Amino acid sequence: MPTYKLHYFDLRGRAEISRLIFAAAGEKYEDIRYKREEYPQHKSEMPLGQIPVLEVDGVKLPQSISIARYLAKEFQLAGKDNLEQAKVDAVVDTVTDFVVSYFPIHMKADETTKKEALNEQSLKLFKNLQTLQELYQGNDFLVGNHLTYADLWFYDITETVLGVDSTILDKYPNLTKVR
Repeated sequence: MPTYKLHYFDLRGRAEISRLIFAAAGEKYEDIRYKREEYPQHKSEMPLGQIPVLEVDGVKLPQSISIARYLAKEFQLAGKDNLEQAKVDAVVDTVTDFVVSYFPIHMKADETTKKEALNEQSLKLFKNLQTLQELYQGNDFLVGNHLTYADLWFYDITETVLGVDSTILDKYPNLTKVR
């Protein structure tokens, strides 16, 4: 059984998907959290000078989605076969596109600008996810009939966006079911 150590700041952020995967799988890991002022002294220990980083028996893996994909495969949350894994990855990539476009605004803008950007960006995200969910026969899940890391990634992101607009998912009952 491997030993896992997850390095990140003392907040949800880009490591939360990995924490959710560990929780869903019931797997143990060491959750190493740095305060912002502590991190500079550890930066040089990280392969790319950034976090999150997952250590697996001492081997350091950077990049949040690569870490999540690895853990999902390890704990059977990536899809049952190669085709289903590709479907799950398509959903994850769709959510990641949203994160890349919206979260820089979320981190810096005032509340009005955040809400406007969220409404604009989430419309595309939710329409695309609804399309993929229908295409991939998701009902209670985004792909197929079992939990995958795509569902956990969607949950993680909607936790943040619902804090900006609690009604954002109201027009998408199938996606609300997944959450």
